[in-house]
Amino acid sequence: MRAVILTPIRLLGDGLERFFSGRSDVEIVRVVSDIGELRALIPTVSVDVALIDMTQAVDLDEVRALAAAGPNVVLIAMGLVEQRQDVIRCGRAGFTGYVSRNSTVEELAKAMHDALAGRLACPDEISGGLLRALFRQTPEPKPDGAPLTKREGDVLQLIGHGMTNKEIARELGLSVATVKHHVHNVLEKLCLPRRAYAMRKVREQPWLAR
Repeated sequence: MRAVILTPIRLLGDGLERFFSGRSDVEIVRVVSDIGELRALIPTVSVDVALIDMTQAVDLDEVRALAAAGPNVVLIAMGLVEQRQDVIRCGRAGFTGYVSRNSTVEELAKAMHDALAGRLACPDEISGGLLRALFRQTPEPKPDGAPLTKREGDVLQLIGHGMTNKEIARELGLSVATVKHHVHNVLEKLCLPRRAYAMRKVREQPWLAR
């Protein structure tokens, strides 16, 4: 498999790259230091797995946008605090697998193969929590006018102006992938099937974007 490592800690990145260089089953394509660099890299190279260092501050919204932009890339959270809510939050952000801070590099390699094969190994407490979270997350119709975040409101307002995702990204200083994620949330919260409906709705009810 081909993998990329995201960590701002050079010692960790170099160490993992050195470890995997001795294996025939994993090729490290690159080590990057921030999620923006990773987001720019994924469309340009063939990558199966992205290892993301969670011991540092990581914006899960950015991870969610990354998962949406590269659905064929398996995201694995490295160094996760193995608590139910943290695992659930990472799952909702788009991570397919994780290794805890106490894991070995061999366990990381196994987790990569498991995630690529669609398997997830975790303690009983975590797996039980995941099932309960899935039950609570069973889709139900959302009420019309569900609250938008400030950023979603900004995006909705620009949709009302007829701007494309690329134009919105330029206006707000965001990536196109992040804008797509916000547009998806706006449509879901307002129970609208398509972008054109959002454009018409915000023009009729401009307060929705506030």
